[in-house]
Amino acid sequence: MKKLLTVLASLALVFGLVGCSNGGGSSENVLKVSATLDPHAKILEAAAPILEEKYGIELEIEVLDDYYIFNKALDAGEVDANYFQHVPFFNGEVEANGYDIVNVAGIHIEPFGFYSKTITSIDALPENAEIVISNSISDHGRILSILDKAGVITLKSGVSALEATTADIVANPKNVTFTEVKPELLTLAYENGEGDVVAINGNYAIQAGLNPTSDSVLLEQADSTNPYVNIVACKAGNENSDKIKALVEVLKSEEIKSFINSTYSDGSVIPAE
Repeated sequence: MKKLLTVLASLALVFGLVGCSNGGGSSENVLKVSATLDPHAKILEAAAPILEEKYGIELEIEVLDDYYIFNKALDAGEVDANYFQHVPFFNGEVEANGYDIVNVAGIHIEPFGFYSKTITSIDALPENAEIVISNSISDHGRILSILDKAGVITLKSGVSALEATTADIVANPKNVTFTEVKPELLTLAYENGEGDVVAINGNYAIQAGLNPTSDSVLLEQADSTNPYVNIVACKAGNENSDKIKALVEVLKSEEIKSFINSTYSDGSVIPAE
């Protein structure tokens, strides 16, 4: 009898914890969104109380750091939406994997930065320099276009920033070479002094405590027309659901734009128009 009471007490504790995990709310009022830690999850944290107060929706944020898990989990229905990626990455993932997911709305832009332990300006890049870049193909055109504008390389005339590859380089006066690593390892490569310059995605630079404006030797010029706007994505067919529409409305609200501008006053994150 004592053993039975112990088992029943344990079950009661388990069910009590499960009930508390959603704050006592119905799962119908919970919106689960996966995001990278910074800035995406921080922006979602700022949006959460607005979403709950205005729409009665509880925002559950799942923080991940592997780019290639997000859309797979979204397609499998493990989350309701994700917020971590720019448009070219999203398009590439959908094309490569056949995911049944859609781009709902653009929320912000993170200018791409180049960082170095050995030089303070891209103009000081040495001959035969090694540039460490993301192995995400969707980032390559962006990186090469920034280097083209900075005069480090010259791309073939008319090639799109969304499509450029190293095969489109027609001039390379300093004979730079490119080494690819996973996006989440870029900051580690920088800290370890690998290469002469490391091109780091904005969110990873921020997480590593880097200030894109003051710490980078070269920074992408960004505005609201930038094709690399970071988006909210969801399963196809859910884009018009009340919860997804509410999330987008809050993320594009003046309150969240003000939060982004004040939190990232160094220009490392810019609200999209």
